[in-house]
Amino acid sequence: MRSSKTITYGLSMLLALFLSYTFTAQTTVSPELKKQKTDTIKKDKLVVDEAIEDTTVVINGKFKPYKKKAHASYYADRFHGKRTASGKRYDRNKLTAAHKKLPLGTLVRVTNEATGKSVIVEITDRGPFARGREIDLSKRAFVLISGSKNSGSAIVTIEVIEVEKKLP
Repeated sequence: MRSSKTITYGLSMLLALFLSYTFTAQTTVSPELKKQKTDTIKKDKLVVDEAIEDTTVVINGKFKPYKKKAHASYYADRFHGKRTASGKRYDRNKLTAAHKKLPLGTLVRVTNEATGKSVIVEITDRGPFARGREIDLSKRAFVLISGSKNSGSAIVTIEVIEVEKKLP
């Protein structure tokens, strides 16, 4: 049984990652600011708001069971850097997954039934397209729940996170 501290930490890290994608995409410099000249003092520079990735974020939500004894695998390395269905680039070192039916952007907890380890991932792509497989995890997410990348698949439980309120 996982402690609530571990689950809260996992949720906060995933939400921080998700929010960094959201805020990074929205961070732009207006043309007026680009035209501004800096002062003669070289230390003064134009400061652009950046996403802070190490911020602790608390999510109040519930885990809604989606499927037990689902067959999970992980993306092949050849997909690293390619666009996903959500428009983001796939990164094997991020906590993401592909699912055929769940909406893009959904947060999902995937628990390996053999080891009891779990990871929270964001659905960013469609798939897997191999018969009998329910979810494709990024390589990092798969290694975290399986303990090794040598096994290519695992039997997992999938739970959808229903977020009630986000507190910064």
